[in-house]
Amino acid sequence: MAMTNNKTHCFTCNKDKITYPCEGCLKNFCLIDLTRHRQILNEELHHIINDYNQFKQIFNEQKPNSHDLALINEINEWEIDSIEKIKQKAKNCREIVIKSSRTFLNDTEKKFNDLNEQLKQIHNENEFNEINLNYLRNELIKMREELDNPSIISIQENSQPFMYDMPIISLEKTLKFNIWKQNAITVAGGNGYGPKLNQLCLPAGIFIDESKSIFIADYSNHRIVEWKYNAKEGQIIAGGNGQGNRMNQLNYPTDVIVDQQNHSIIIADWQNRRVIRWLNQKQDILIDNIDCGRLAIDKHGFLYVSDCRNEVRRWKMGEYNNKGIVVAGGNGYGYQLNQLCRPAYMFVDDNQSVYISDQFNHRVMKWKKGAKEGIIVAGGNGEGRNLNQLSHPLGVIVDDLDQIYVADFGNHRIVRWYEGKEEGEVVVGGNGQGNLSNQLNVPMGLCFDDEGNLYVADYLNHRIEKFEIVLIGPPFLIWDKNDDPNLRFVTTSANLRAYIFGTIIQSILLEEPNPSCIQCSDIEQPVRIRINMSLCERLIRKHLKMNKSYVIIADGSGRILISADDDDKEDQQMKHYYNI
Repeated sequence: MAMTNNKTHCFTCNKDKITYPCEGCLKNFCLIDLTRHRQILNEELHHIINDYNQFKQIFNEQKPNSHDLALINEINEWEIDSIEKIKQKAKNCREIVIKSSRTFLNDTEKKFNDLNEQLKQIHNENEFNEINLNYLRNELIKMREELDNPSIISIQENSQPFMYDMPIISLEKTLKFNIWKQNAITVAGGNGYGPKLNQLCLPAGIFIDESKSIFIADYSNHRIVEWKYNAKEGQIIAGGNGQGNRMNQLNYPTDVIVDQQNHSIIIADWQNRRVIRWLNQKQDILIDNIDCGRLAIDKHGFLYVSDCRNEVRRWKMGEYNNKGIVVAGGNGYGYQLNQLCRPAYMFVDDNQSVYISDQFNHRVMKWKKGAKEGIIVAGGNGEGRNLNQLSHPLGVIVDDLDQIYVADFGNHRIVRWYEGKEEGEVVVGGNGQGNLSNQLNVPMGLCFDDEGNLYVADYLNHRIEKFEIVLIGPPFLIWDKNDDPNLRFVTTSANLRAYIFGTIIQSILLEEPNPSCIQCSDIEQPVRIRINMSLCERLIRKHLKMNKSYVIIADGSGRILISADDDDKEDQQMKHYYNI
């Protein structure tokens, strides 16, 4: 009698074996893979327990207190500075008026004495006629009018203000510059968790280089893998020799960055408490004895490390024989503006401002260079799923429009915030926890490629998802790097608005010759807006040698035309396109 076949397909090893169901993920596993599956779940539970204990300690030791609004502080500083400028200006004006008045009165008194001498002389000599009387009468009238309305002193308005206004702008409309396809393409992993080259196991940090190769911190496989563009499997470039603390081993790596100048791989080797560099299969420890969470590198080559001790430190590349400089946090765990609570991912902009996912405070903080405290730029309203809330935020990146993208870990979505706004918007995910192409399962690392496609480390789905960009945002023009206020013009094909920002923003135009400037013919149906006149003299007349100018933005072209006014005949040939 034939033996009954009670074997079914194992989800992990893809072999027919005696399998056991997992009630959580509803998958069937053989005994070996079920044990591995339970091990991964136990590791996740261990991390959750650690997170819970740390949060419980914070909760027990500190009472909630309302946050000071950074914007109010900024307004207060502006008020004090403005009042001081007004007082100083008024003092200077009073001194000028008093000095001028004294000079005027002295001159008038001299004229009065001269007229008195003439009157005495005429009266004593008794020789005068109508001409003499008219002269004396007119001189007296003139002196009286000058005394009543002194022409030497006047108040004149100056078109160049000595104090700039502080515009408070509420951007009611969402700044939707880019959108992505809502169904992602899996570009790495997605074949169940496991150690094979076409598999991942809890991918965390990701990095994309100029060739679109994806470098992945394969957390529970204790390795760094590189997936080249359109590859079907990855290749191990660091670790992969089992869990351990030898130089050729890793122990739960959380993040990876590539120094594209020397092609070295820098890794946050979390459980080994070290930052290690791999170069041509040679390893050296850059920083040891550090509870390294995540890594970032700025354009100047400085290395930033988020420390589980609630701080972010910075090192100059190549100079690691020190403790680094604290650039954020460092004041114990907590929710005050000068504190962090389990900082994770970071992004450093061109001004060396550091954006930090402040995980247990459910917010993203921005610490400007040299600041003593940060400002909240996303979340900060407690844990939740509303658009003004985050739940354990992790990956964070900032685009060229200063829009902040956050991996909202507990809400299984990627949200976009603009600094100063009260809430964000969901850009991908947000369709519940799952493994469908429009779903995420606790997203972690984020990255853009040079085309604007968005990549997400889909942690519990053991895959890297690519959300393709479908709409490159409308053209925009950033005017001036040094003046305040700056102008940024944005438009869509149906709507044009001008937003004024009080922050310093990078210039794309000014110096001649500008490599992005080309001669061009007219465009159809342009949208026109008059340039801000305070900048016209310096930008248009000085740099572009034009008299009267418009900014003309072509609908959907992605280019901005600076053109002469229609009635400005001498400038009709001066047309400049600026490609964005």
